[in-house]
Amino acid sequence: MSYAGAESVEGLLQRGRGLGAMRAARDPWGSGAFVYDGIRRDWRWDGTDDRSLYLARLLQDLDLSPGPVVDQLAGEEEACLRACEVLLLLALAGSGDAREGLRAYVRTGAHWVSVLELMSAGWPPEWWVDLGGVARARMRAETELPWCDEPWTRFGIEVRRSVPRPSLTGLGTGELIAVLADPLAHDARKVEALRALNDREPSEGLIPLVPSLGTRDGLRPLPWLGRAVERLGPLAVAAARAWAREERPWLARLGAEVLADHPRPEDLPGLVNELVDQWAARVWCGSDRTARRLALFGPAAAAAVPYLRRFWLHTPHSFERADYLEALASIDHDGLECVYTEALWDCEERTRLLGIASAPPSPEALGRIAVLRDDPMETDDVRAAARARVLASGGRPPSPALRSDPA
Repeated sequence: MSYAGAESVEGLLQRGRGLGAMRAARDPWGSGAFVYDGIRRDWRWDGTDDRSLYLARLLQDLDLSPGPVVDQLAGEEEACLRACEVLLLLALAGSGDAREGLRAYVRTGAHWVSVLELMSAGWPPEWWVDLGGVARARMRAETELPWCDEPWTRFGIEVRRSVPRPSLTGLGTGELIAVLADPLAHDARKVEALRALNDREPSEGLIPLVPSLGTRDGLRPLPWLGRAVERLGPLAVAAARAWAREERPWLARLGAEVLADHPRPEDLPGLVNELVDQWAARVWCGSDRTARRLALFGPAAAAAVPYLRRFWLHTPHSFERADYLEALASIDHDGLECVYTEALWDCEERTRLLGIASAPPSPEALGRIAVLRDDPMETDDVRAAARARVLASGGRPPSPALRSDPA
């Protein structure tokens, strides 16, 4: 995809930047086309990026009609579901047009099954339960049964049942380690043991077993092993030095990743050069990991600051933006006040949380935090963090007279 310039309103909105929302508020009519384009076209770098709430909030804040978004429901499936996700949120914020547009689509739309499932997951039952008769009538024309229980079982509609996966969550940590150590245990059982282990406190008992936890063809690690090793943190470093010298490529890579996540002072120049090279090549996916490693060095990594700022400003991969901000804060906190304020308008939950925690106590920032606290479209974690920040500031957001649209 070809993105507009990172300093333009269009480019900022494509990237989900808070500054884009702030500047769009100054020119709602001029920015409206870019907001609708962000719903019509998927500008996310990949599926980990979030845009739905950002775009729904822009429609609301700029007083733009949801009509074009309702019309988009009639498009192909991906475009339909992008529109659906935005309309679901607008309805929570009180838009009757969004709510009725989705209900009408369930009656006649091609992708009604997915839309109704999203409605049942995001709305109170009283908003959709009366569509049961429509669902039962339309399901007779479908060639496949749905997978989700809700809303279908509520409507008396049969769903497909998958074979339940054997769960090992009832086992203690020592018993899970014993499963992993058992040479006769099937790979599927070991995978389930690793899955369960990832919900526990890290166990050093896993470390000596890691070399034995590859697939039977010796080409890759078992699923969930990488996450389990990552959670061990510094405990795995000593063993990782031996893994990194292994002839099995998957184990050597795993060892190298552990060592890279726990760099030594002599590794700093190489990490800075790695970030420089990533910027030169515009590597938008994975540079966040380099940023996290650089953050461990604090002020000693000052040479990386210009490149971290460039990634913050330019990356279209919004999910990684929070890592660049955290790295900047660890290395050189000076001048980040405006960045934290902008973060309050960002498309990503992690970035908004950083803004809530660290934005300066200005009327603009505290006013925005109060808005996030009361926004029915917002996530539970953001609302809770905003509530705590408002209480910490004295329990009272700035009066409406002190609030203004960002300028």
